[in-house]
Amino acid sequence: MLLTLRDPDGRPLPDWEPGAHLDLFLPDDLTRQYSLCGDPADQSRLRVAVLREPAGRGGSRYVHDELAEGQWIQARGPRNHFPLAPAKRYLFLAGGIGITPILPMVEQVAGSGAEWRLVYGGRTRASMAFREHLLATHPEHVTIHPQDEAGLLDLPGLLAEPDEDTAVYCCGPEPLLAAVEEHCAGWPDGALHTERFSAKPGAADGPAESFEVELAQSGTTLVVPADRSILDVVEASGVPVLSSCQEGTCGTCETAVLSGTPAHRDSILTDQERSANEVMMICVSRACSPRLVLDL
Repeated sequence: MLLTLRDPDGRPLPDWEPGAHLDLFLPDDLTRQYSLCGDPADQSRLRVAVLREPAGRGGSRYVHDELAEGQWIQARGPRNHFPLAPAKRYLFLAGGIGITPILPMVEQVAGSGAEWRLVYGGRTRASMAFREHLLATHPEHVTIHPQDEAGLLDLPGLLAEPDEDTAVYCCGPEPLLAAVEEHCAGWPDGALHTERFSAKPGAADGPAESFEVELAQSGTTLVVPADRSILDVVEASGVPVLSSCQEGTCGTCETAVLSGTPAHRDSILTDQERSANEVMMICVSRACSPRLVLDL
């Protein structure tokens, strides 16, 4: 389902760059994140594509079955944790609805003169959104790879030779992301860029002990027990914090760390960002040090 969103008063919509996503507020306190797949230069509309997930939590069902043309819907963002970095060459790997954040990247790179290739996999040809558009506009750069016709993507062949001048961008289901990460283990640091629609398996696991959190803006110190998240404790203290997914994938609750060492358990930050310890996702991450000081 492709949704086109416009401001009800016709005002320009916020700027955004390829890789950004939008929060949509749906009934029954559902908030869902969807990658923007339109034209960043067009401030008259924002576009997202929503895959029906029969076994999901209700967001896609509502969008497919209940949302009607002309209906008002509240949104937040855009926000970007999957930005397009400068590179001489790009290899885009998309699986299923993971094509959505890749679409605006492809269009931007196509106009830049950089070398690029998109390999797009899906269960069947008919299930692969935007395939006709991609083949019509960039036939020499795009490979459509339906699993029922050609099997799994040839990741060993595609990623066999590490290249410091090539940026690899991947979005799709967890098995694809895990396989790409494995095959890129020998690539230069920072070459691989991924985005997940759900938490990385095991990312939030680890020992849970209590620790203190100081909220620098108020000077309040709170104790985070082993069985509660920082986000839960901060909200219970009356301090409002933006949050959404509660599983470390959307980045809404990203918070600056002023002191202390976080135990990062999100599925967003890169290894370099984790090592810097400048920000953390307080919905799932905890502390390696007895005390954290946060910019809240």
